[in-house]
Amino acid sequence: MLLHDVVITSTAVASTRSRKTKVAALADLLARADLDEIEIVTSYLGGALLQRRTGLGWRGLGSLPNPAPEASLSLREVNGAFADLAVLAGPGSQGARAAAVGALFGRATSPEQEWLRGVVTGALRQGALESLVQEAVAVAAEVPLRAVRRAAMLSGSTVVAARLAVTGGESALHDIGLEVLRPVQPMLASSAPSVADAMTKATDGAPASIDTKLDGIRIQVHRRDDQVVIATRTLEDITARLPEVVAVALALPADSFVLDGEALALDGAGRPRPFQETASRTARASQDGGLHVTPYFFDLLHLDGTDLLDEPATTRLAALEALVPADHLAARIVTDDPRVAETFVSEVLAAGHEGVVVKDPAAAYDAGRRGSSWVKVKPVHTLDLVVLAVEWGSGRREGLLSNIHLGARGPDGDLVMLGKTFKGMTDEMLAWQTERFLDLETHRDGHAVHVRPEQVVEIAIDGVQRSTRYPGGVALRFARVVRYRDDKRAEDADSLRTVRAFL
Repeated sequence: MLLHDVVITSTAVASTRSRKTKVAALADLLARADLDEIEIVTSYLGGALLQRRTGLGWRGLGSLPNPAPEASLSLREVNGAFADLAVLAGPGSQGARAAAVGALFGRATSPEQEWLRGVVTGALRQGALESLVQEAVAVAAEVPLRAVRRAAMLSGSTVVAARLAVTGGESALHDIGLEVLRPVQPMLASSAPSVADAMTKATDGAPASIDTKLDGIRIQVHRRDDQVVIATRTLEDITARLPEVVAVALALPADSFVLDGEALALDGAGRPRPFQETASRTARASQDGGLHVTPYFFDLLHLDGTDLLDEPATTRLAALEALVPADHLAARIVTDDPRVAETFVSEVLAAGHEGVVVKDPAAAYDAGRRGSSWVKVKPVHTLDLVVLAVEWGSGRREGLLSNIHLGARGPDGDLVMLGKTFKGMTDEMLAWQTERFLDLETHRDGHAVHVRPEQVVEIAIDGVQRSTRYPGGVALRFARVVRYRDDKRAEDADSLRTVRAFL
């Protein structure tokens, strides 16, 4: 298969807002791929290379050779070229990388060059989210979508699920289970404006588990005998950075388990330190300044050879409480009374925590999904949005990037602008974001610097109102920056549907 075929499909997908049409186009290309091309095609249709790092960025792709007049690049050749680029290092690597880029891009047509530049830099916008690619895999392989999703969640890879679906069908997908030491995509929570609304959404009046929402980083802790793996919500391995969490895991009375929880730094009184301090500490492999991270766990996915994913939360929580000591458990209550729940929320907030997550005690652990079984509630409404561009400041902010353009995930996977804000930014934040966004710069338009849509920012709002000023049809009321979220990816940002729920 030629790269040209992928580019044509990508263009077709980007040109329609119809989910059905997108899936049909993706599935058609997958069905035409050879078996040894399935992983490449799946990855490319999702807008990513198979190689996590290539050593290339916008600077390395700023000057390209003249495009080829005709399409001739095969997918195998393209993948092989990026695989070679990924291992270049040491003296002379810069020149070798430039030569390799010239050789690859010199064989690409103009549309292929544009597509390759977009996929390398993360700027490709084709409206094909991972969920759409999974639907296309199910259609192309003629297997149930649920089987594809589950295999992707448990293996941590849609590419792996696609290969299994095409080569082994539904039975191969079902063979994928939770494997201790291999992180799975975490279950996610939807949002509600109040505890009462969340309880209605999660359990429709039945008793709900009201869990403390801790203001730390999400961790998934795997242990098999004396081996421990700690992963973030993006499945990054941070085991070496958290020796104190490893020590807690090794002290638990079991041979194997998979725990879901949060890690956060506490002050001398046991209250949570600011999130930035936790994030900074967990980004390093040392405990500079003596800052200690404490893990708190709220779910158990596996215990001593038994998978618990499909068990109701009541079963998982009973096993969790028997395994983990109370000082490493997130506080929770079970009630069907919104007044009791509100009292608990007040206690949680007084202790310095972020809010609560209302959970259905009968629900299974739906890895990688954001449904109504878990519903988060914060006293101050916040949204996780993506920075699309930044404007140069004026006055005391002269020379600094200040006003950020905010985007949410649209129904077709594109990012939709909702508004701008420069409120809530400290001097330290302004200095940091100026450096950060210049590194992400794609182009400039007047006083605005457009950036690769990678940085997630948490925004507090007073509400949402209808507006024709921005493409999303809504505007944020009194939006201000809470913090930058380096623990989240752009695809983890809130959707336009979530934003409109605040209307």
